Amino acid sequence: MHRTRRAKIVATLGPASAEPDTIARLFEAGADVFRLNFSHGEPADHATRVAVLRELEAGSGRPIGILADLQGPKLRVGRFEAGAVTLEPGQAFRLDLDPAPGDARRANLPHPEIFAALVEGTELLLDDGKLRLVVQRCDARSADTRVAVGGRLSDRKGVNVPNVVLPISALTPKDRRDLDTALSLGVDWIALSFVQRPEDVHEARSLIGGRAGIVAKLEKPAAIERLDEILAAADAAMVARGDLGVELPAERVPALQKRIVRGCRRLGKPVIVATQMLESMIEQPVPTRAEASDVATAIYDGADAVMLSAESAAGRHPVAAVAMMDRIIAGTESDPLYRQLLEAAHSPAVAGQADAAQAVCCAMRRAAGLVRAAAIVCHTSSGHTSLRAARERPDAPILSLTPSRTAARRLTLAWGVHSVHLDDVPQASQMTELACEWARREGLARQGEPLVMIAGLPFGESGSTNLLRIAVA
Repeated sequence: MHRTRRAKIVATLGPASAEPDTIARLFEAGADVFRLNFSHGEPADHATRVAVLRELEAGSGRPIGILADLQGPKLRVGRFEAGAVTLEPGQAFRLDLDPAPGDARRANLPHPEIFAALVEGTELLLDDGKLRLVVQRCDARSADTRVAVGGRLSDRKGVNVPNVVLPISALTPKDRRDLDTALSLGVDWIALSFVQRPEDVHEARSLIGGRAGIVAKLEKPAAIERLDEILAAADAAMVARGDLGVELPAERVPALQKRIVRGCRRLGKPVIVATQMLESMIEQPVPTRAEASDVATAIYDGADAVMLSAESAAGRHPVAAVAMMDRIIAGTESDPLYRQLLEAAHSPAVAGQADAAQAVCCAMRRAAGLVRAAAIVCHTSSGHTSLRAARERPDAPILSLTPSRTAARRLTLAWGVHSVHLDDVPQASQMTELACEWARREGLARQGEPLVMIAGLPFGESGSTNLLRIAVA
């Protein structure tokens, strides 16, 4: 079983997709990676879903990726005496550490780390940006603000502090417990929320080790300021457009999406475009035309994956949402303009700065085009060779043969990669024979069609891509 499209689909599991039969239908409809949202659910719920996915993987013979999305710090105001208040533009409003219920004049903000970072003129956004306060005076325990944009504010609504790096870790105590749970379940990717700086990724890596890849969720303006460093530190990235659009003007988000996708493509690291892609399908059986265009735009940009959140987790039409996304991707990739845009956005390796692996993959891309290869076959131990190949966005599908089940599962997130787990490390003498056999077996090539192979010799050494060969299936 293989997908004919190149871009991948990440589907979030939740109440609407908890049953094994529904999960299987999501996979059959096109989901390549399944997201477990640790903001919701108990460890036992996630364990059950992982078990279902691993059973489905064994039955299908196709690797399935699992992404655990950590909640991250949640900054919220406290409670109000009446449950809610209405703030009027221009009025004074005080935030403080006093745990007493709030009123129309003040509210509890139980986050001393916020007060430590505030300065006069700082903007505070409440309830997903619906209300806006401007700091007039502040100290270590309180802040006097002026209401710039008013409205109704109820208990426990969220607080965002744009353009300020907060002195807090991206990993809360809950996140650390959830991380232990996720790693014990054997997930393939960890999505790290509230990333503000590369040090947040380094901290997570010190806890994760090599047990899972790290997806840096880009949702804070502070992260955009250090984007290149964060992308270099992470294994993949997610354009978390919902949270990004709260702290930044909406008109900036499309350009940032393109910048992040381009940065990941340059580095050869998978990038996911997420949030509200088919939002109307939470209730409706079909998306709006604007939503279909939004998904297509991410595909034209060359994103590795697009993600469904509430559409598949809590919506009324989870399977239809995945099937619709599958059709939109396939339709976009069949457009002749798609290849033109991929080629135009391609970032070639810089002469004098490329290593042997980059040189081999650049040659692979050119050779595959010249011989009109039916497939590109990568022999890889760590998955790096296949990621290098995906960076080049070749016209032919990428067949990744690996003895590492871990690598096979992680590669389900990578553009154009069809991953196969082999039981043993092949010998160099078997390389061509195996490539031809598996390309035919997986339906990627017919007998007599050309294949381009890349590998690293000796086998088993990570990052040693140094061989290119052309064969006939």
